[in-house]
Amino acid sequence: MGKTIRFGISLDEKLLESYDQHIEAKGYMNRSEAIRDLIRSALVEEKWAAAGDAEVVGTVTLVYNHHVRDLSDKLTEHQHAHHDRVISALHVHLDAHNCLEVLVVRGPVGEVKRIANELIGVKGVKHGQLVMTTTGEELH
Repeated sequence: MGKTIRFGISLDEKLLESYDQHIEAKGYMNRSEAIRDLIRSALVEEKWAAAGDAEVVGTVTLVYNHHVRDLSDKLTEHQHAHHDRVISALHVHLDAHNCLEVLVVRGPVGEVKRIANELIGVKGVKHGQLVMTTTGEELH
């Protein structure tokens, strides 16, 4: 990590009050931590937009009724078809009918999005969501 540099920011008083409430609710120890996270997040998103081949890690969360005919098999087939990208899977029984699967997927942005969309789009999936993050290699 490089040298720490201090700088000032001018903000409207009401905006700062709202932001202070936000960072307190999120559990940040101070404004600097919160602002560093905002900057990192913006830089990561910018990199993804600029380079579709940037390496990312994502979680694909799926909720589905396991009684839907062949649904579990279809989801498993999709995962096996991308065995080189799906690096981990967690299966949870939510109740007598519904299951939650969380898949960890790693690869280029476009490929991770495509795999997530394929899984989320399987008929019978009640809800699905992709959350991407950086591998952390380029962050300081």
